[in-house]
Amino acid sequence: MGKPSGFLEFDREPAPKRDPKERIADYREIEKSVSTDHTQKQAARCMDCGIPFCHHGCPLGNIIPEFNDAVYQNNWKLAYEILISTNNFPEFTGRICPAPCEASCVLGINKPAVAIEFIEKNIIEKAFEAGYVKANVPSVRTGKKIAVVGSGPAGLAAAAQLNSAGHWVTVFERSDEIGGLLRYGIPDFKLEKRIVERRVKLLEVEGVQFVTNAHVGVNVSVANLREEFDAILLSGGSTIPRDLPIKGREFSSVHFAMDFLTQQNRRVSNHKVEAKDILATGKHVVVIGGGDTGSDCVGTSNRQGAASVTQIEIMSKPPKDRTESMPWPNWPMILRTSTSHEEGCDRNWSILTKEFISDENGNVTGLKIVDLEWKSETGKPAGFSEVAGSERIIPCNLALLAMGFLHPQHQGLLDQLGVQLDERGNVKCTRYQTSVENVFSAGDMRRGQSLVVWAISEGREAARAIDQYLMGQSMLEAKEEGMLNLR
Repeated sequence: MGKPSGFLEFDREPAPKRDPKERIADYREIEKSVSTDHTQKQAARCMDCGIPFCHHGCPLGNIIPEFNDAVYQNNWKLAYEILISTNNFPEFTGRICPAPCEASCVLGINKPAVAIEFIEKNIIEKAFEAGYVKANVPSVRTGKKIAVVGSGPAGLAAAAQLNSAGHWVTVFERSDEIGGLLRYGIPDFKLEKRIVERRVKLLEVEGVQFVTNAHVGVNVSVANLREEFDAILLSGGSTIPRDLPIKGREFSSVHFAMDFLTQQNRRVSNHKVEAKDILATGKHVVVIGGGDTGSDCVGTSNRQGAASVTQIEIMSKPPKDRTESMPWPNWPMILRTSTSHEEGCDRNWSILTKEFISDENGNVTGLKIVDLEWKSETGKPAGFSEVAGSERIIPCNLALLAMGFLHPQHQGLLDQLGVQLDERGNVKCTRYQTSVENVFSAGDMRRGQSLVVWAISEGREAARAIDQYLMGQSMLEAKEEGMLNLR
């Protein structure tokens, strides 16, 4: 490494953030810009650890020590080339990835881990600023045509890879904008949409074709796609949300989180909201679900001027530090406080929802809940019981269900293709190939609800599988670990 003693000299200092009182007044990204020297010092913290376990933690297999060293040496072009060799979209992962690589950082055993995500974001932004990021149009075309259904991170990554191999790629998106959850799921204060649009424009210049308002299986014929294209990739995501079948669920003030978040993303982009407005303004908001989507609802509710925001989770409160059941370098299920939580939120764990309470007009006024006592076996949850006398009603005028997703939508595209599904309702694949010969799948539609970084990895690996299917061989990059763990 360029500075072997860097981890002893510099403390972990990711990008500073705007004050919570300031940032809840807008939807701009919350991180402040930093100097080149700041980023170089953070890169210098990367140890000469011998075995870089960060590779194990990253689903993409990013070559982290090498790009950190290039940053420290002020060779930003090399840092960019190393980073882009494994990651098509570091501008996304550098903003919204939970950084499993950092959980596997060797320095993180007894000190704060290297700020890998922060460094990654600065590499790609420096590359765009310096003009290192250029459209790479294939010099030779194979004549093969591939349809990618779904324009989320898996579909975009696959499109980018397949296009670079010389195939003609058309991406079909049922919404009016490209990007999937990057566009209409993740709030702008985490990922401004100009970042997504910048990458989409680059892909267009490289030769990828995009078709919006194209709901395959509804207003786009599945039969026509099979006839026109040599291969089809299904990357439509896991879109069926987990519901909450309790009394009062039918009330008009109970909504799925994604409907709420999508509406606000449309407003920020000055796009028309077709459905009835879902707004937190002046309301007591209860977010049911403790994950990232729930956190996004918290941040959005605060920006809309909610009277109060309460987030409840059925599972018990995670520990602050690793336990024996989650040893390094595995991803630890510890307590995490998001930037949205910092902006104001009452967080509660081990809570069971019992019933929505309403007035005579069907407007939700409260939520009946009860505390839970969890039993544990070998460090894992093993059932719960209600705590006697803890039942109560909390104020609630708007309830947002953020309890995850079950599986992709079966009606339409999947049913018409006749692809086999696994026991969870996801598309069943062998080496990313479905039960229908020239049809492949990647991302959440195949593996279930997961991270953006996993979706990009899936898209890349599926592209390689499609390239091999069409050409008999492939020169596209492969992550060895990913190839060994294909289903």
